[in-house]
Amino acid sequence: MNWYDVVKAMLPEHLLLAGMVILLTLEILRGRPRDGFVVAFLALAAAAAAALMLHVESYTAAPFSGHFSVGPDASLAKFALIALALPVVLISRDDFAETRYYVLLLASLYGACLLVSSDSLPTLFLGLELMSMPVYALVLLAQLRADSAEAALKYLVLGGTATATFLMGVALLYGWSGSMSTAVFAAALGSSDTLPVAGVVLVVASLFLKAAIVPFHGWAPDAYEGASVPVTAFMATIIKAGVLFAALRLFETAPVTRPLVDVLAVLPLVSMIWGNVAAIRQTSFRRMIAYSSIAHAGYLFYALLGAGPGRAQAVIFYVVVYGIMNVLAFTVLPRGTDDERSDRLESLQGLYQRRPFAAIMLAISMLSLAGLPPLPGFVAKFLVFRNVLAAGYTGYAVLGLVASYLGIYFYLRVIQYMFMNTATADQPAGQPRRLALAASLLCLAPAIVLAFFPGWLLDRF
Repeated sequence: MNWYDVVKAMLPEHLLLAGMVILLTLEILRGRPRDGFVVAFLALAAAAAAALMLHVESYTAAPFSGHFSVGPDASLAKFALIALALPVVLISRDDFAETRYYVLLLASLYGACLLVSSDSLPTLFLGLELMSMPVYALVLLAQLRADSAEAALKYLVLGGTATATFLMGVALLYGWSGSMSTAVFAAALGSSDTLPVAGVVLVVASLFLKAAIVPFHGWAPDAYEGASVPVTAFMATIIKAGVLFAALRLFETAPVTRPLVDVLAVLPLVSMIWGNVAAIRQTSFRRMIAYSSIAHAGYLFYALLGAGPGRAQAVIFYVVVYGIMNVLAFTVLPRGTDDERSDRLESLQGLYQRRPFAAIMLAISMLSLAGLPPLPGFVAKFLVFRNVLAAGYTGYAVLGLVASYLGIYFYLRVIQYMFMNTATADQPAGQPRRLALAASLLCLAPAIVLAFFPGWLLDRF
């Protein structure tokens, strides 16, 4: 393969890397430049355009055979990841001017794009860690609360545990097969030998920890609450999506056999129930979203129970919709100088009276996350449960549907605060930020398209 094909195949990654190099160069030359946001946004826009171009062209290449390859599905996944980061960067402008913030953000996205195209377990591991490690610093960067450092440390320790668990699983799979290809994982799914089964369980456990599946969820509520609003939005969308794309890469089209079926069904089901129940008790919006993300991670891993093209459809569509709706919520969320106070659900009281547009956008986000028609969240959950039923797991599908009803309450509670409660005197109207408004519109447009024309995305893979 010539150098042109190598550059083209990795064009989204190269553009993200170029953005990081430019930002670091400006940092050295000027010292904390004010245009860090502009450079980061342009790098993201260019990388998203490149990924979309590769998808439209159905470009297929393997510049590093056995380690890295690109195809239409991988390009679409990269486009989704990078596009979700665009509104996150827009709402970051008022919070972060430091170059290091945008470098860390681009580095994490670079890792997410790398793992999507990984054909070997070492490359997949590299992508996962490159995606995760910058986020450890991002949680701590704002220092909005006294417990931000504690949250970052907890995330780091448990993230390191996930790393060690993943490597141990890879070592067992290599010892069994003598190969480092991701296809080894799919082959191990059908084995009854102790060694490959143990390797698969350890790898799945590491993904569960990174995705905050019960009982590996302890880091998520503290990390989400301790981080700034843009970082929380990034963690709840891009990081979650990256982990699920990694899982999708590993499972490929191989059917899940017992006893792994029970692991992939029971623990995500517990996550759905516990995440929805625990979210009801929360008074912090970001902590509520953390438990909501635990529940939604359960739905996403549920989609892996099936096989064939329906698996990829369910995972990618759910990731895109979940990401859009989460970011939309954070773009319109009222924010003040006191982070802990503005994060309380009580701060949403009478929001419709103060900022009607923000209240309506937040309501759309909550109702879609609850899975109510005709919003795209309904289609996303429908695809997941259709896939589970097609795989023959009727009992698990019914239990999952029952668990989904538990989440409706706390989503409706947010709407109650905004539309049915009266604003207090110490809650100013607060003028919407221009970039936040642009970010909300950037999320709203695809949400409308996916609500009424879901086939537009489903037909792409």
